[in-house]
Amino acid sequence: MSKLFVSNKDETARMFKSDFLEAFSKIHWTVPLFIYVPVIGYLFYLTIVDKIPALEIIGLIAAGLFIWTITEYLLHRFIFHFHTTSNFGKRITFMFHGVHHDYPNDTKRLVMPPAVSIPLATGFFFLFKVLVGDIFVAPFFIGFIAGYLFYDISHYAIHHFNMHSKFWLVIKNHHMIHHYQRPELGFGVSSPLWDLILKTGYDAKKKD
Repeated sequence: MSKLFVSNKDETARMFKSDFLEAFSKIHWTVPLFIYVPVIGYLFYLTIVDKIPALEIIGLIAAGLFIWTITEYLLHRFIFHFHTTSNFGKRITFMFHGVHHDYPNDTKRLVMPPAVSIPLATGFFFLFKVLVGDIFVAPFFIGFIAGYLFYDISHYAIHHFNMHSKFWLVIKNHHMIHHYQRPELGFGVSSPLWDLILKTGYDAKKKD
């Protein structure tokens, strides 16, 4: 089977003519940690101040983490791999995700840039605030953001860290097949859970 990547080196394509905009499209993999770990700390402080019972905190964090797993899958499958025939649409999808498939080992485009992640996180926060309420949104969003961080950092690790444990090798193999053999399947990055549930795993549809 022919490979689907353009380059397997730590290099990339230029996406913007403007040096200013181009700089915002690249990010070191640790940046999300510096941005969102303090956010998690502040949300945990609010959770303690609101005196939410410990079992409720655990349940809400778990619920937020669970919702993240669904969000990760849906974003990857339906937004990042959105198929369009318009030149503008192709340009947008390339900027969101196509560049990563063409240059999968580019160290500066493996985690989501803050210019994208911060507006998305803000939008999700206010959506969840409406759905779960002012008091419960803090612990719920802790789980959601923790899930996002796990996704972003594990995605970088899958491409650049040497993995030896069976757990991580399973996750890495799942993602590598998505990149190099079956990009129309295997949309879970940090977990194959929803690929199994929604039958987009590699066993569900045999190779042609």
